[in-house]
This record gives sequence, C-alpha cells and structure tokens, in this order.
Amino acid sequence: MIDPDELADKLVTTLPDVLPTLRWFGGKDRAINSVRPLRTTPLADDLVHVVVEVEQPGRVEHYQLVISEHSEGFDATADPERNGLLLEKIAAGERVNGIEFAHEPGVELRTALRGRPIGVEQSNTSLIYGQQYILKIFRKLARGENRDLVMHRALRSVGCEHIARPLGSISTELDGEPVTLAMLQEFLPDAVEGWDMAKTSVRDLMAEADLHASEVGGDFAGEAQRLGHAVAKVHADLAEALGSRIADDDAITHAIAGMQRRLDTVLEAVPELGRYESALRASFDEARRHIGAIPIQHVHGDLHLGQVLRTVHGWLLIDFEGEPAAGVEERNALRSPLRDVAGMLRSFDYAARQLLVGQPDDDQLAYRAMEWTKRNRAAFCDGYAEVAADPRDNAHLLRAFELDKAVYEVAYEHANRPEWLTVPLSSIARMTSGGE
Repeated sequence: MIDPDELADKLVTTLPDVLPTLRWFGGKDRAINSVRPLRTTPLADDLVHVVVEVEQPGRVEHYQLVISEHSEGFDATADPERNGLLLEKIAAGERVNGIEFAHEPGVELRTALRGRPIGVEQSNTSLIYGQQYILKIFRKLARGENRDLVMHRALRSVGCEHIARPLGSISTELDGEPVTLAMLQEFLPDAVEGWDMAKTSVRDLMAEADLHASEVGGDFAGEAQRLGHAVAKVHADLAEALGSRIADDDAITHAIAGMQRRLDTVLEAVPELGRYESALRASFDEARRHIGAIPIQHVHGDLHLGQVLRTVHGWLLIDFEGEPAAGVEERNALRSPLRDVAGMLRSFDYAARQLLVGQPDDDQLAYRAMEWTKRNRAAFCDGYAEVAADPRDNAHLLRAFELDKAVYEVAYEHANRPEWLTVPLSSIARMTSGGE
C-alpha cells in the first residue's frame, strides 16, 4: 500500500491543473499560485482524507478531498467500492485519527450501501446511499460548525416540516477550531427540484403561441404560492428556534453600505454595469424609506429555485450554508427575511429567461417570459403573506435586496457563465427604470 503522505503529494502535483475543471472549486476566476497538503489523515487501509491549502491572488482557502490509490483520479468519493466506508463509520460513531463520525441522537442507520454521486452540484459533493440517505461533503472548509448543519438541527428542534431530517455528520479540528466536513440527511427519492419544475412550466408556455400563463397545463403559479407559504413557515420556525430582533438604524445603515460596497467591487470587474450605477445607488439609498420596524433573524441566505425540493408532502428547503461568496461572519449575521424573498423572486426571473440565453432577440418570447415571471412572483408573495407580512408592503427595501442580488449575479455570470450576463443586466435595467 502506498504511503498516505506520498499519495497526497502525488495528488497535489495534479491539482493546479485539475481544480479549475471541478464544479466545486470556487476559485475559477483567479490563477492558482500554489497548492500544498495541510493535513493527511488515513481513514482505512485504502482511504485517505486530505486537506489542501490553495493560494490565489488575494486569498487562501482550504479544501478537502477523500482519496484512494485505486480510485479513478484518486477521487474516492466517486468510487462506490470505497465511499460506503464513510456511511459505515457514521453509523458506528467512530473516531479516526482526529476525525469524528457521528450519527444524530436516536438515529440508527442502515449500512452496506454504496454511494452514487450527484453530478449537478457546484460547491459541494453529495453521495446518495440507496434510497435512504444523502451525504453532503463540504469541499471548501470554513472554521466553526457548518451553518447548514447548525440550521438543520435548529429547525429539527422545533419540528419544522419543510426540511430533510439531519441524521449524522463528519467533523474535525483545524488549528484548534471545529470544522464540519460532511452532513448526512434523509434522502427523498420522490423529490423534484424547484428549478426543474419551473423550467418545464416555462417551456410549456413558450410552446403555446396563443395561451396565457394561467391557461397552460404546466402553470406553476399554484406551486409558487405553496412555496411562498413554506418559505414563510421556515422563517417563522427559524425565529422560534434561534430568536429574532428589530433592526436598529445602525443595522440598516450597515446593510445598505454592504450593498454599495458590493456594487463598488463588481463595477471594477464588469464595466457593462456602469450605465446603471447612479440608479442602483439611488435605489439602495431609497431602502431607508422602509415602512415600520424591520425584524432581523437567521435566514436561508441563498434562496432560489435550485435550493427547494417538491415532494408528495410539500416543499422542502435545502442547503442553508448561505451565499457562497460570503465570509463566515456575513453568513451568520442576522438578516431581514426579505433577503430570501428577493432571492426567490430573482430566481423566477432566471427560470423565465433561461430559454432565451444565447438566442436571437424575440419580442414575443420575451413578453411570455415576463408574463410568467410576474404571475409567479405575485403567487409566491401571496403564499408568503398567508403566514407573515406581505413582502410587497415594503417595496423599497425589497427592491433594494433584489437589485443587490442582481449585482451579485452579474459578478457570478461574468466569472463563470458570460453568456448568461444578459439575464441580471436586463433585470437591473428594467427595475431601475421603474419596471417590475
């Protein structure tokens, strides 16, 4: 058997070229200066856990890999002959060379299952075991308990009906601080991603030349309303489990300053945004004209149609890690629930326009896309208002959160999918000119 350190060294020599090709690597927009192994931990005779430090201009980040000499590309997470060991160790509650595998209190797990990777993710790697479990491996590591695990445990403690039950975790320490490596949850085989459902609805509408969105068989508005209701219930459960408070003037000023700082950063990278700078800054400042007290609490932090699942029992919210580009402190800060609402409203716009990306301009299809967007935005807010205050009652603040999210999207698309840049830019143009 190869020495674990020697195996890690062989892996690291390939990573500067390989990392930019991997979906979960978050530094595709910058050159890699160096990659070095930070810690190598044998887990079994043919399984090694490696933490690597990746240095890029302006940042240093830590990523984890589970490797084997006999797995293709050394990646044992994609190797069903070996990834079952992770589940077995969680079920047994083992501690191996400083890495703790634990199941949640009262949970008994079935073992002898092989994991199959989900291939559509971006920032993590998830393995599905049988039809029972899903193990999410957090590729980029952050100090402290992972927010996704903390939020799921909090929601479980108050009986939230709109999450998948947490079942176990893998954790360790780096430099004396806790680090969550992975989280095990129940897997719901009948679940359908909200993004896929919305795309199907949009395709149905685009294929019908003479029907309105309310007349198409795949109309999504009913689901959008139920989704709004579920999101509001999760917000209420989070407030019950983790508390909330009323934002003071300093907190609101800090939030608006954050929007302005993000805009400063993105303007430097994306000159096309410059034509909207004045209108964006004015909209952010108008957020001070909010109505009444603004409650702040823990929220999802990165809510969109790809973060929700529809099961036979209703909608579930997943992936409570927060915005991928945000630091740990920012992710854990108390926020207005309107941030989550704004993220979902932006996602409706994306779903409606995804068939138009890279295609010649078509006024008829653009009209249908806007029709679909308006109908589902309204339905979502209607559902939300069944549980909590109507988000539309605070239009200035909601608009600011939407525009801030769109600026974030401009930065993301510029770095990762330049052909999609027209989606957030056209939305900014519409919203800053008085359109919905």
